[in-house]
Amino acid sequence: MRTTQWPRRAVRALLLRLIRHKPRTIPTRRLHVSPRRQTDGVFKELTEMRVRTPWIEALRKKQEEGIDPTKKSSTPATPSGRDLTPKKMSDSFHRVVIPLAQDPWLLDNYLNASGHIRLGTIFMDLDALSGVIAYKHTGESVTTVTAAVDRITINHPLQELCDLELSGQVTFATGRSSMEISIQVARAPEEGAAVQKEDVLMTCAFTMVSLDPNTKKPVAICPVKVETEEERRLFALGEKNYNIKKARAKTGLRKQTPNDEESDLIHAMWLRQLEYHDPNNPLRKPPSTHYMSHTTLSSSQIMQPQYRNRHNFMIFGGYLLKTTFELAFCTAAAFSHSRPTFLSLDPSTFENPVPVGSVLYQKATVAYTEPASTEETSSSEGNQAGKFTRVQIRIDSKVRDIEHGSTTKPTGQFNYTFLVEKDIEVVPQTYEEFMIWVDARRRAERVRGSIDGAKGVGEEGGNCEGGGEKGRKDDGRGLRITE
Repeated sequence: MRTTQWPRRAVRALLLRLIRHKPRTIPTRRLHVSPRRQTDGVFKELTEMRVRTPWIEALRKKQEEGIDPTKKSSTPATPSGRDLTPKKMSDSFHRVVIPLAQDPWLLDNYLNASGHIRLGTIFMDLDALSGVIAYKHTGESVTTVTAAVDRITINHPLQELCDLELSGQVTFATGRSSMEISIQVARAPEEGAAVQKEDVLMTCAFTMVSLDPNTKKPVAICPVKVETEEERRLFALGEKNYNIKKARAKTGLRKQTPNDEESDLIHAMWLRQLEYHDPNNPLRKPPSTHYMSHTTLSSSQIMQPQYRNRHNFMIFGGYLLKTTFELAFCTAAAFSHSRPTFLSLDPSTFENPVPVGSVLYQKATVAYTEPASTEETSSSEGNQAGKFTRVQIRIDSKVRDIEHGSTTKPTGQFNYTFLVEKDIEVVPQTYEEFMIWVDARRRAERVRGSIDGAKGVGEEGGNCEGGGEKGRKDDGRGLRITE
């Protein structure tokens, strides 16, 4: 009897102790596993090719070795006996499909507040893809950076959400340090089908330069070997672009004064502004005319490691394209008091690299305006009475270290063209502003034919299939779901 009751008494005693003495609460953490989320808006596959080392590991390695990889060294790192055998264009071809129509969470990274595609995010993907293509051509023993964006144009505006295919390859390389990469963005075709010309949303050309990782000096890369008639055409276009850029550098405003026509235009604008202030002259500045100095917008931000390139300590060019595009968009909107439509990224250059942890300053200015063509105005549906103006935005960027102890370095100049539904004009006042206006006017004249489809693809670098569809133009009026 005692044997059967003892456990009951023990249990009863234990329960009483638990009631009288409240057990101490031990804090716990709920652990869970979540999928990797991208923080920089770049498609996962491209990010994994660009960022290969977690930031904390790269930072610790830098601290342990005591070597700053952003500084120049006198000892080359590139092997002297590298294989520089010519490579086929197809060797560097790369294709990525972004499943925007299939993945709503992925689409979150690409949409703005209006439900339209953020072109700035697409620009980030384009630069990331150009880096992937470049390294397929050069190999990993060199550092390859974006030197210039020769042209980004809208061919056929995207009218509905769909999967996008980004594809490109090296189309021009002679064995020196630079190469031209041609890329297109298109509606993703059915499996096994080819992209049709009417499905090409955007075409662009990037100029990439290969450097020694230590000395930061240009190094030779493999030339491109052409085999087909189409490859010969693409190579010839790249060679023409290269020669045009070299010739243009010799005739820039830093080398030559404005020509006679430009001087006459400057003088006429100056005289007109004098008349605005002449009390004996009834002429006054129209409400639609704005001084260039009143159109500027500026931004500054710390460069965070989430936007680094594959070498970990520099910001990758796509992020600069995204930030400059969005600043240009805001500037065009503030200038016109309307929602601008993107037409093109005109030839733009990257100068000095932007280190992680530095402060980036960007200044946007309305550099030039011109009325839309008569053909465009007459062809706009539902807006026959409206007046449209092309607005060119120039962005100058510079960088300083966080302590602001170093000299400010220019990091690039970026030029965007938008269309606004306004009759509006910008006029310069100072000599510096007149030079900005003349430079922008020259650029507009060079690229106008490319936008209108009158000059084809050769002059401005739109080498991708469909990029120079003769007679094709995007005047910014059609239905679209891009910014």
